[in-house]
Amino acid sequence: MGVEKIGRRSLLLGAGALALAAACSTKSEAGTQADVVSTTYGPVRGVRRDTGFAFLGIPFAAPPVGALRFAAPVAPTPWRETLDCVKYGPTAQRKQLAEVTAIPEPTIPGDGILNLNVFTPETSRDAKLPVLVWIHGGGFVAGCSASPWYDGTAFNRDGVVVVSVGYRLGIEGFLHLEDAPDNRAVLDWIAALQWVRDNIAAFGGDPAKVTVAGQSAGGGALWALMGTPAAKGLFRAGISESGAMSQPNDRATAMAMSALFTKRTGLPATAAAMKDLGRDQIQALEDKLRAAGPDSSPALLLGLAPWADGTLIPQSSTDMVKNGAAVDVPLLLGFTTQEFNGAALSGDTPPVTDATLPMALAALGFDPAATDGFKAAYPGQSAAELSGQAQSDALLRAPAYRVAEARAGRNQPTWLYEFAWRSQAPEYRGMAFHCLDVPFAFDLLRADGVTKIAGPNPPQSLADAIHKSWVSFIGNGDPGAAWPRYTLDRREAMIWADVPSVQSDPFAAQRPVWLR
Repeated sequence: MGVEKIGRRSLLLGAGALALAAACSTKSEAGTQADVVSTTYGPVRGVRRDTGFAFLGIPFAAPPVGALRFAAPVAPTPWRETLDCVKYGPTAQRKQLAEVTAIPEPTIPGDGILNLNVFTPETSRDAKLPVLVWIHGGGFVAGCSASPWYDGTAFNRDGVVVVSVGYRLGIEGFLHLEDAPDNRAVLDWIAALQWVRDNIAAFGGDPAKVTVAGQSAGGGALWALMGTPAAKGLFRAGISESGAMSQPNDRATAMAMSALFTKRTGLPATAAAMKDLGRDQIQALEDKLRAAGPDSSPALLLGLAPWADGTLIPQSSTDMVKNGAAVDVPLLLGFTTQEFNGAALSGDTPPVTDATLPMALAALGFDPAATDGFKAAYPGQSAAELSGQAQSDALLRAPAYRVAEARAGRNQPTWLYEFAWRSQAPEYRGMAFHCLDVPFAFDLLRADGVTKIAGPNPPQSLADAIHKSWVSFIGNGDPGAAWPRYTLDRREAMIWADVPSVQSDPFAAQRPVWLR
């Protein structure tokens, strides 16, 4: 796993030009493997590994600096000499989402943040392997594609090409600005998918067999792309792992976030007002915008996110569920059992009591009258525990369930799961929490940081089962015969536990609350 520990990439970007590495042979005989591949913009050199090759930090768009900071992505300046792509490229993340995060995602300085990584067992156009395009999470304001948990080793072993994508975050990616294109990060995702369409065959992939997947915000990115007509035809299936399915936001939320930016920073929400600011200054403005305060609201918790601008993204998530997404593709989606339960038990806020539970539920958007329903759905839990479960349900579990229900009602191919295996690490309170399932899906239980959050002996058999289902879905658009589609007559879902099992209607108790 040494690739993830390579230091800062030596690619220098400036004034729209690339400082390139020294040239060597850029061609290989047809049908043979090579660590140099020709792309539409120029040749790239990767690093050989036991499972194939890794090409790291390939530019798919020009660095978003200067006049391009808030512009739609544009093609990078082509190069003729071979570009060494053996180290991860710069990241849009300037600081982590929290002081301690479950997934190790490094911050790598540099301007060329619109880059991607390709992990492949082949570099032959004849291979035509299925492709997984991975969009990282981080609340749309943090995270990166350079995590050791996103390495494609196991997928390469099983005949899948993996592409992980970097994109603009926070203000630069999502804030509505009067003088700039909206949903700039969504345009970044589309540009990356177009690069995959045009180039992945040279790395052994089949552009007609692309599955887009992501976790948390990355799962929300997939859902947004499913509602984006411009993305139609760029992928054939999707996987949302604990995805932020409440996004795309509606227009009112985006406008409120833009107004709040001006109120808190004193700057107009325009690209012109920020054109001369450095990256640290932009980060400082974002910190002011996202800080808790009396003028904030739960709706703005993920206010810097994809939103229905009426052009690129026609509908909000609520309308996508109601009316159907523009892109109708097979979808595998699900959540963990206790996504964010630990936040309510951390001791950072006063504990919720029986008396204050209805107010806590109301703050999360639930009808206070649903209090008895919550108690019935989660018997034996204290008010504080129910408050934590309500956070998990409001942010991720209920929105994903609503998507599954709506798609099943339209007979759209959908597979639902719950990851219920509980961490054995003492500090994680025996929960199946947010992010815990990622190394199982990637079959990377020995990657850096996994035992810290999962415990010393996470079950390899469970990783084998989850990873196998993903490989099948990426290859065939179906996770396998053992996992039936989600339908309204049976409501069967896969429960990933020590002994995985398919259960019929496992969320019957939650349904009255989730669909209220």
